[in-house]
Amino acid sequence: HHIQSAHWICTSNYRLGYSMEMGAPRDIRPGDNVILKLPNGELKLVKIPDGDGKGEIKLGKYGAFRSEHILGHPFGLSYEILDKKELKVVPHRTIEEIEETNATNELINDDGKFVQPLTTEEIELLKASGAHVTEIIKRQIEAHTTYELKNEYSKEKYKKRKEAKYSKSFTVIEPTLFNICEYHFSRDASKIRDLRPHTLGQLLNSANVRPGARILVADDVSGLLVAAVLERLGGSGRCLVITDVDGPSAFPIIPHMNFEPEVKSSKIMSTLNWAAADEDYTPLAAARVAEEPVEEPQTNKEKSKQRKRKVAVGVLASLREELFSGEFDGLVVASQFEPFSLVEKLSPYLAGSGSIAVYSPYIQPLIEAQSRMRPMAKYLAPAVQETWHREYQVLPGRTHPHMTMPGPTGYILTAIKVYDNPEASSVLLHRKELRAKRRKLAEEKAAESAGSAADDAVEEQDPTLAPAMGPEP
Repeated sequence: HHIQSAHWICTSNYRLGYSMEMGAPRDIRPGDNVILKLPNGELKLVKIPDGDGKGEIKLGKYGAFRSEHILGHPFGLSYEILDKKELKVVPHRTIEEIEETNATNELINDDGKFVQPLTTEEIELLKASGAHVTEIIKRQIEAHTTYELKNEYSKEKYKKRKEAKYSKSFTVIEPTLFNICEYHFSRDASKIRDLRPHTLGQLLNSANVRPGARILVADDVSGLLVAAVLERLGGSGRCLVITDVDGPSAFPIIPHMNFEPEVKSSKIMSTLNWAAADEDYTPLAAARVAEEPVEEPQTNKEKSKQRKRKVAVGVLASLREELFSGEFDGLVVASQFEPFSLVEKLSPYLAGSGSIAVYSPYIQPLIEAQSRMRPMAKYLAPAVQETWHREYQVLPGRTHPHMTMPGPTGYILTAIKVYDNPEASSVLLHRKELRAKRRKLAEEKAAESAGSAADDAVEEQDPTLAPAMGPEP
């Protein structure tokens, strides 16, 4: 089986301060979702209260703060929690190149009691007295008996560990698609079927998702794939989601993205149940409306119910007609169902040259689907791609890959939908038609030239056909 391997290098983990629709900076507003990066590197997703945006946000051992203190500020700023739950903007640290020294770690004793005489009680007293984190770290360094024996890299790591332990600062990160995917992968990877950010990006590119496109989506990753398609569409195009669950509860990730109303409106995104996607299916609601008695309902409540049922039936019929009319530009899938049966179900509604991209955390279902699609003329170039991801630390004099790296990061099945029609205007048929047209034109020109020569010969033989040269009698 043909398996392509894609190699990726990630040099930046977070996008800070850019809106997802147009790439323009935007400030934090009431009702927004924000991601907080804590000193220990953990990500926490919180929602700013609606209305005036005032409320309390708790960060566990790091304290709490009032949400109104970050309203109107751009994403990407770092804050320190002060007394009375107030905040102070902390400037970002400048990355500096560490000077090389001859110090080594070989003479360091790892006994914590020996090298760190500052006890836990003394540290708690410092914290209770209101000492700043820099003062606590400074006191610990002064009491550290082997600190000067460390090399410069070890000293830097020591300071970072202490900052993560005692600091009360955090960074506000915008919930972009990359950051949301990173957040959910770190919290519960099974919720998004182990879909990583770089694999998600490759999946969207393989499906050719772009503004103005009409995309079919099968999403069993909590709405992450639908959110990704909506972000790529940017408010223009169509996203029709086929799902086995009705209602917004099937896509809990979409509200985290802070989309503008026009990006996720019903004109852009709609959902259709798998049962309703069957052309032989008769919706129960439509049957009930057809069987309802003709007489007018008695109460306003009954009138409202009947009106809502008719609207729902009309919307469902419109969505089914839209699906069955086809001409979609792409099909993108991240589902728990068997890939081949799903592609066979939805690919008839793709336009010619429509892109197909199917994600799975396991390779075997995609390999089986590829082997069944390969002999079919309607699927062009089915291939399975394995994504591979390695993160690098990029610092002056300390650029290197991380010591640990993830295992397999998912697989993608790609193909292009074509129509097996001998009458289609292929390149060979086009050339054949051109040759026939040229031959016909040559024959017509030859016939015209032959006819002109025959007329000239007749005029020379019959003088009566020649015009009179003299005056009339």
